[in-house]
Amino acid sequence: MLYMILGRDADDSLNRRASAREAHLARIRVLLDEGRLVLAGPLPAVDADDPGPAGYAGSLVVAEFEDQAAARDWAESDPYLQCGAWTGVEVHPFRQVLP
Repeated sequence: MLYMILGRDADDSLNRRASAREAHLARIRVLLDEGRLVLAGPLPAVDADDPGPAGYAGSLVVAEFEDQAAARDWAESDPYLQCGAWTGVEVHPFRQVLP
């Protein structure tokens, strides 16, 4: 089943994000390589592709997991959460309708 993972950024998270970015992306690339990733990306804090010093409000990952517990375990092991870039994560079942 698909699950939506929403990581919420801490205030002034840019430096922490930068320090953990490669490890964070490596985990997402595994999902991609396994054919389990639907989409992933950051949520700019302002209406711009590059938010600059405004940074990010969070990140969104939609991917396939065995169950919600597995999705939560994966999310709670994310380097962004571990380094404090994210203050927490939400994990919800997701039903893709389109495309």
